[in-house]
Amino acid sequence: MLKDKTLKMALENPLITDISPDAISKRDLSKEAFYHWTLQDIADKMGWRNLERGFTSLYQTAARGEWYFKLYSADECIDAPAKESANIVYFPSDDISADHRPFLFIVPGGGFVNVWNMTEGWPVAQLFNELGYHVFILTYQVEIEGAAVKAMDDMARAMEIIRLRKDEFHVDPENYITCGFSAGGYIVCLWNTEMGYRAFHLQKPKACFPIYPVTSYRLMDADEWEEGEDKDAFARAGVGCTMNEACNSCFEIPLHADGFPPTAIFATAEDELVDPEHSRSLAQALTNAGIPCNLEIGPTGGHGFADGMGMCMEGWPKRAIDWYEHLK
Repeated sequence: MLKDKTLKMALENPLITDISPDAISKRDLSKEAFYHWTLQDIADKMGWRNLERGFTSLYQTAARGEWYFKLYSADECIDAPAKESANIVYFPSDDISADHRPFLFIVPGGGFVNVWNMTEGWPVAQLFNELGYHVFILTYQVEIEGAAVKAMDDMARAMEIIRLRKDEFHVDPENYITCGFSAGGYIVCLWNTEMGYRAFHLQKPKACFPIYPVTSYRLMDADEWEEGEDKDAFARAGVGCTMNEACNSCFEIPLHADGFPPTAIFATAEDELVDPEHSRSLAQALTNAGIPCNLEIGPTGGHGFADGMGMCMEGWPKRAIDWYEHLK
């Protein structure tokens, strides 16, 4: 059984040669102790209970062919090597009704240093597939200045590929829902500002699902920082400007909520990395703007609960979809 295989063995499956380096992009998993643990051991010791399901789903979609698409040509990567790892992976649903529903566009997190496809991408796609939705997962540029801004280009390029291959993918490129985790949650939120879909003359998403998202540089500016930590360097890594500029521009998401679609936000009260106030602040801004919003903050679980398997947040993908479908 797959749960009895080590992570090394799971990643070495020849079906996923293209995408295995992006399990956690820009992180050499072979240097991690858990690389040689079984998926069951990882679940028991680290709480990542969804890896077996994620790998199973990834193998299935890869076996169908035409599933992995680089966003940029080799020539485009010469002067911008971070573009080399930017790609989308297509997870089609077996539900024939999925062709007539919005597709999910998933953006995993990773602090603009990594992209955690292994936990916040592949297993989550499988759940949305079961709910009857086709899914695309974005691996975006990281370890560059202004990574969130560059991600707008990555999202737009991905949408162009989806538009050009819409018949093959069985999707309407103007009918989609965004879903992002942590830093990816910030990316899907920024997509709803003047930096996103409007700048690229694209359709607004039908809905947005930010999961434990970063939303406010003002909240981060007010945080306690360790001596020697550089707030401006932190802001530049994410959005390419100083902290003060980030706090007083479209990068301060709650000040620019007018372009959002209906939004369902999920976080936990115990989040030790991203204060749930980021979620509350966005929810209040959306409510003030008259935009339908659902905010769910679970009592336990911390940061990075991904699909919530085995935690109080388990089932949030279905609750998000049920909420969205009820709006219609």
